[in-house]
Amino acid sequence: MTRVWRSVKRIHKPVLMLAFDMLMLSLAFLLAMAIRLNGVAQFLEWRMFACLGLTLVATSFIFLRLGLYRTIIRYMGQKAIIAVLQGVTLSAVMLALFSYLTTAGVPRSVPVIYWCFAFIAVGGSRWLVRLYYQTALEIHKTRVAIYGAGTAGLQMYKALVHGQLYKPVAFFDDNASKQKTFIDGLLVYNPADILEVVAGKDIAEVILAMPGVPRRRRREITKALRERGLVVKAIPGVEELLDGVGRAEDVSQTYENILGRAPVEPQKELVSGSISGKVVLVTGAGGSIGSELCRQISQWKPARLVVVESSEYALYQIERELRQQHQDDGVQFEVTALLGDVRNTERMAEIIQGFSVHTIYHAAAYKHVPLVEQNVVIGADNNVLGTLSVLEAAEQHGVEQFVLISTDKAVRPTNVMGATKRFAELICQDFGRRFNKMRVCMVRFGNVIGSSGSVIPLFTDQINAGGPVTVTHSKVTRYFMTIPEAAQLVLQAGSMGRNGDVFVLDMGEPVRIYDLAERLIRLMGHTVRDEENPDGDIEIQLTGLRPGEKLYEELLLGDNVLGTDHPMIMRAEEERLDSEALQLLVSELRDACGSHDCEQVRRILCRAVKGYSPKQGLVDVVWSRQGQVRKPSGGATVERLPLAGEAGPR
Repeated sequence: MTRVWRSVKRIHKPVLMLAFDMLMLSLAFLLAMAIRLNGVAQFLEWRMFACLGLTLVATSFIFLRLGLYRTIIRYMGQKAIIAVLQGVTLSAVMLALFSYLTTAGVPRSVPVIYWCFAFIAVGGSRWLVRLYYQTALEIHKTRVAIYGAGTAGLQMYKALVHGQLYKPVAFFDDNASKQKTFIDGLLVYNPADILEVVAGKDIAEVILAMPGVPRRRRREITKALRERGLVVKAIPGVEELLDGVGRAEDVSQTYENILGRAPVEPQKELVSGSISGKVVLVTGAGGSIGSELCRQISQWKPARLVVVESSEYALYQIERELRQQHQDDGVQFEVTALLGDVRNTERMAEIIQGFSVHTIYHAAAYKHVPLVEQNVVIGADNNVLGTLSVLEAAEQHGVEQFVLISTDKAVRPTNVMGATKRFAELICQDFGRRFNKMRVCMVRFGNVIGSSGSVIPLFTDQINAGGPVTVTHSKVTRYFMTIPEAAQLVLQAGSMGRNGDVFVLDMGEPVRIYDLAERLIRLMGHTVRDEENPDGDIEIQLTGLRPGEKLYEELLLGDNVLGTDHPMIMRAEEERLDSEALQLLVSELRDACGSHDCEQVRRILCRAVKGYSPKQGLVDVVWSRQGQVRKPSGGATVERLPLAGEAGPR
């Protein structure tokens, strides 16, 4: 019934409701006459029907004027009931008036009886529909308790009753005078009995509705409830929400506020050529960027989307999500989920050949700076040789387009992760120059808010735990963008790419991480505890830069930047390595990775990547435990092979 009503167009619903009301009023009139005259035969004459018709016409205008058909029945409240009462009363008055004017001879008691039946018919029908709708919704609702029986608790109760997610079944309050009282039929319990009540009423979550209580007290209550194994959510008061300072446990919708700028809008015409009707492959499809790429690619109706991931669980998750999206949106395309390691050239070749892949988005990489610093060989093997593996397989089997997802840490890197990504860029540039049949390009951007490696989830967890929030340095800055922005940039830039192009997004001004932490603390309804405000809620602690980190990041190696068809996307003209020198470096890197020689791997990175000169010793965990740590002879003085066009080593 609910689905049928939802399928009716909005403009038709008031017409149907008005027709139903007029039918009910006609029946109310006939019943009233039949009861008064002990039958219907003696009053079936034209003057009676003329009186009824005039009453119905007048009543329809009255009901429309009172707004009865602008009220959503499932949200019908006291004002709607009063409107029904007023409308029915005026309808009964109109009946008496038209009976007198038409000399229909309606008994004086009939309008009173008619009023009773009309109110039951019009008001009761709405009440039954409202009851049915709420009953149908409650089957799928999560049962919750509200902690706080004050104004905020009552507001939350009313909001949840009309919502589609939660069903309030109990109240809790510390105030003894409110305990054992009822609020709209729900008993207010003592918090000391919360475990028994939760078990008895099958409550899944407790919602804390006490915005007027000091935040420290709210944290104490939340901690105590969570220690008992309960799921707790805190909500702000209505006034706090209107003022924009309410607490937000989920900050996923506030990323634009954190970003400090409006997101870059996509230009759809730039995307369809590389995706629509094509077989598209995404490596690293289970990661933050890879999974978002898959979601957005699926909207452009590819012939097939092949998702490749080395993590079984991540692959399962993204495949399930894509198939559900496929079903919900009704978009017709095939989704193929495959386990695979990008370093395995044979596996990548058989996938590309087997599905006749047209476009590849290579998102598979190790990106966490400290972890790659501690796993030098694996990082280089995956980020550099893995990229080469996919490129070779793509070129061999006729792929039309290859897009590498890179990072701002590849620009004058101070860490292994950035150096490996720049090395991968150099390989892509070389392929783009040597193999004209396959268009190869790179997309470079900064930190992605909300990704698995972003500081935002870390800061959010730290704030929810009561702090402190840890920042490496007070002056460290980073470029930020949202996950959808990053994916859109990749898709759009990939469509514009020529051989070996590097694309970057105009990301505005870099964000100071310390400022970001302060902003997030305030967005979540807290205050910063510092020397000026010693009574604040959350402290920010400086922990010092980690191995390989630097104070600021850059997006460009030089100043040679060109515009593109998108006003916010730039094409960077950057230096490239000579092909023979690059192939020699790749061969040496493969040997060094094969022998797990961390020091040699880093030396090769220093020779290949301009500007990479590590200042600290190796911190690779396995290398250190083997007692083979050797300090390089000065990172900046390690011999580097010349870039294309250079006279010789510097």
